[in-house]
Amino acid sequence: MTRRVVQAVLYEALAVAFVAPVLVILFGRSPGSTMALTLAMSLIALAWNYGFNALFERWEVHQAVKGRSWRRRVAHGILFEGGLALILVPFMALWLGVGLWEALLADIGILLFFLVYTVVFTWSFDRVFGLPLAAARPKTS
Repeated sequence: MTRRVVQAVLYEALAVAFVAPVLVILFGRSPGSTMALTLAMSLIALAWNYGFNALFERWEVHQAVKGRSWRRRVAHGILFEGGLALILVPFMALWLGVGLWEALLADIGILLFFLVYTVVFTWSFDRVFGLPLAAARPKTS
């Protein structure tokens, strides 16, 4: 649990640092409004990150092949970002007063950034902190 909390908080803190300035440019809104939107999106994403990774690791425990290949990491990133988009696009549409289609179009660049960011972040996090027990390769003697 501690590992998941550290991962989620670090992930979101870096994400806010990258995304907040971009939202000001993309949406042409005030820095205060986009910062509030970014923080709200971050809190939503933080909850999603924790829940999704708990489910992913629960699934991982039951897999015959241990470890996190690039294929598994890409699948993780796509599933994570796809689920998050289903939550955030309507939220952004409501916040910005635009339709779902407009919110999705506005969010595509951010979604693409986060797809790459998620894969790179989780790889980097695993390199620094090690794999969770669910994904650790069995040691051979």
